[in-house]
Amino acid sequence: MRGLVQSVERAAAMLRLLADGSEPMELGVIADALGLPKGTAHGLLRTLKEVGFVEQDVAGGPYRVAADVFRLGPRPMDLNELRSHAVDWADALAARTGESVRVAAFADGHAVTAHHVFRADGSRQVLRTGTHFPLHASALGKVLLAFEPGAARSLYHAELEPLTGRTTTDRRALQRELAEVRDLGHAVSVEEQQAGLSGIASPIRDHGGYVVAAVGIEGPPERLFDDKLRPRQALVTQVLRAGRSISRELGHGRHR
Repeated sequence: MRGLVQSVERAAAMLRLLADGSEPMELGVIADALGLPKGTAHGLLRTLKEVGFVEQDVAGGPYRVAADVFRLGPRPMDLNELRSHAVDWADALAARTGESVRVAAFADGHAVTAHHVFRADGSRQVLRTGTHFPLHASALGKVLLAFEPGAARSLYHAELEPLTGRTTTDRRALQRELAEVRDLGHAVSVEEQQAGLSGIASPIRDHGGYVVAAVGIEGPPERLFDDKLRPRQALVTQVLRAGRSISRELGHGRHR
């Protein structure tokens, strides 16, 4: 445990050193200033670079603090950028599951649909791209509430409107459900927003690991859940895979 804490202490000292300097610093200078072996300093700097806290103009060049350090937390997700990264994976998810797919983010104080793929069954459907939707009554919204700080803060004074007889309107019950979402890594909803509509959703992360959006499938409960209202595992697996794939498109898990 001490080793993990020591790594955090060293990384913090490194960021302070770089922030205090007026010019970018070479690896050797940083290592000497902190009394670290070059290999240790290089490993820490590589990690800090991967999460966007330090940067270099050229590989092997001097390091400086990145602007991200001064605005910790996720950047607001541009919905057009999100859609461009997600469109192929969302289309593939719809094809594999036979259900409609939505990608959504928290933007401008609301949960907003960035991309919507219809079911390919010829049924009457309404395009929801660009529309707002309730956070507390949908699987997509619950992912955002569980992981996205801005979405969670928006709920502090918001009314939990009962949209159907299944909508969770008790704050403590909702908080317990969101804790389970964080444990499981996905969210579900069963006819909470409207009768006959249920969902399964998973998070989308950016290069730093922040949850910036959610992707999910929607359809009738009898197709998404078993007779005990448990989500069908094959569908959960497909949704999780789509979330991870879109996250990789945004740089999550990639080594620079």
